[in-house]
Amino acid sequence: MNSSLRSTAELFHGVSTSTGAPKPFNEKPYFPKSSFINPRFSQWFSKKPHLSLSDKAANRLKSMSSNREAVGGLTYKDAGVDIDAGSELVRRIAMMAPGIGGFGGLFPLGDSYLVAGTDGVGTKLKLAFETGIHETIGIDLVAMSVNDIVTSGAKPLFFLDYFATSHLDVDLAEKVIKGIVDGCKQSDCALLGGETAEMPDFYAEGEYDLSGFAVGIVKKDSVIDGKNIVAGDVLLGLPSSGVHSNGFSLVRRVLAQSGLSLKDQLPGGSGKPITLGEALMAPTVIYVKQVLDIISKGGVKGIAHVTGGGFTDNIPRVFPKGLGATIYGDSWEVPAVFKWIQEAGRIEDAEMRRTFNMGIGMVLVVSPDAAAGILGAQHGGYSAYHIGEVTSREGVTYQ
Repeated sequence: MNSSLRSTAELFHGVSTSTGAPKPFNEKPYFPKSSFINPRFSQWFSKKPHLSLSDKAANRLKSMSSNREAVGGLTYKDAGVDIDAGSELVRRIAMMAPGIGGFGGLFPLGDSYLVAGTDGVGTKLKLAFETGIHETIGIDLVAMSVNDIVTSGAKPLFFLDYFATSHLDVDLAEKVIKGIVDGCKQSDCALLGGETAEMPDFYAEGEYDLSGFAVGIVKKDSVIDGKNIVAGDVLLGLPSSGVHSNGFSLVRRVLAQSGLSLKDQLPGGSGKPITLGEALMAPTVIYVKQVLDIISKGGVKGIAHVTGGGFTDNIPRVFPKGLGATIYGDSWEVPAVFKWIQEAGRIEDAEMRRTFNMGIGMVLVVSPDAAAGILGAQHGGYSAYHIGEVTSREGVTYQ
């Protein structure tokens, strides 16, 4: 595949490993001194969130290794994912293929840019194999790419998929492709084609892998690139459905150590009971229609897709040099699944914020006037929260 169109999601799945707004193919790239801003944060809430665990879960947590208690909670690196190594790989690739670094790759075409993105769904597939939930994993696949390219203001045009397995189970593959079709309908783009690869002895029996590729288009004078962001601009957050498609290596490690199974009820859940498997397999929200609708109202200056790297690494990617963000920690309700992950894994706040979306899957940077209009005109089932503001100090801090 064309390395000049690589997105960071492709280069290192689920890990945001470069900063900066989307850049045209022929534009000189900007390489910051440090690709990551990882300050020591204040607490997420004024009071640390408390999770009520079942007796079964509580007893299992108490029986965990005292050694792990002594050295602190789990990290993404403990689970086998090294964000810093991914950052180094992107830095090296950028030296060979200048222009990468945004959420999508921009290629000039007349008075427009084609915007391309590619991704997979990572080890969420492992949970699909264990739960037998295959009908929605295709939605995740589409979402990860189209959500990336819409951050430039691009309307998705078409999508391509790659399905690989050792032995083709037609019924299983049909379920997966149905989810891809559903995802394309949600994002109003065409499923243009794909590749089915049957590779004996390469994958375990009953397992498969997925990749997706999306292309969209935006007028050159309508690109959302973050260049006009200033201190005092407002951060609007669009709610996620849960974990989406990042951080599952850490999720699976937490699940294994918790002693619970995917069939157990989600501890601390409110409303209708839901199993851990159902909560974790909730499909990624496709934000395309909502974001394009908000953009059409004017005042949108930058957009960040909150994937791997969480708030810590993704929000600063859209800022000009010298700017940062303050997040209002009590401005939305963190879903129960994240509270369970944090408590069961004894994961520190900073690690949670650098790994997961914490209930906000997309962040829009807008002018104060535009924010008032957007928040005052919510309708049609869309929701948005005023989650913070742009500051004149680099990094992400929490109130």
